[in-house]
Amino acid sequence: MFDFFKYDFGYTWYIGYGLAIPLALAAAVVGLALWRGWPRWLTVIAGIVSIWALVGLFLINIAWGINKPMELPVPRFLASGAGRVLDAGAGSGRAAVGVLLARPKATVTGLDIYSGYWGIDDNTPERFMKNARIAGVADRADTRTGDMRDMPFHDGEFDAVVSSYAIDHLRRDDLVKGLSEVARVLKPRGEFLVLIVNPDWLTWVFAPPIAHHPRPNPARWRSLLEQAGLAVVEEGMKPATLYFLAQKRAG
Repeated sequence: MFDFFKYDFGYTWYIGYGLAIPLALAAAVVGLALWRGWPRWLTVIAGIVSIWALVGLFLINIAWGINKPMELPVPRFLASGAGRVLDAGAGSGRAAVGVLLARPKATVTGLDIYSGYWGIDDNTPERFMKNARIAGVADRADTRTGDMRDMPFHDGEFDAVVSSYAIDHLRRDDLVKGLSEVARVLKPRGEFLVLIVNPDWLTWVFAPPIAHHPRPNPARWRSLLEQAGLAVVEEGMKPATLYFLAQKRAG
């Protein structure tokens, strides 16, 4: 439950712990109101804010596990448990470590430009490998620095590709390029698991630090995946997430 103290995925403080600020302020108001005899309505409002912030912190850090290895939303992804996997936009390794823990015979290569700022402080290959070592899977992990719009790999190198809240950050034309590259580096019938930020009502209410993304259009994503030669075999939603599992066409 408390693996978020174990790993070092490096998400900036306001994403994981930003709600601690309104929690502290509201709790202080409750304490002062009770001590100084302030109006009861003020105590009630501050108490509600405290509960809201606590629920948000629980959801972000424990229930959704932003600082824990990603749990695969699709059990059928790489169901054999073996194969070579690419993590496109790997960052500090949350998705890659999740795949390696769930699929004990798989290997994962993390690909990231490792420049610019995408919500991770000190986003480096070293941080990726540090988290792989913490999980005890570093012997099955490696990283490459490169752009998912022009991947430094040969055609058909990978059995599967995962992109967790990464490829969806590309602009439309770049997204088309990125999905085309995913299809190119996959083997025929290779699998692509993509997780997309979906700011649903629960996210807006309890996790506003991660709700600033536009809401994705599932029909648009299905169309883009099909255009890239990736047939959708499963789609669904989880808190803050729209996901698709697609398969590269054989011919």
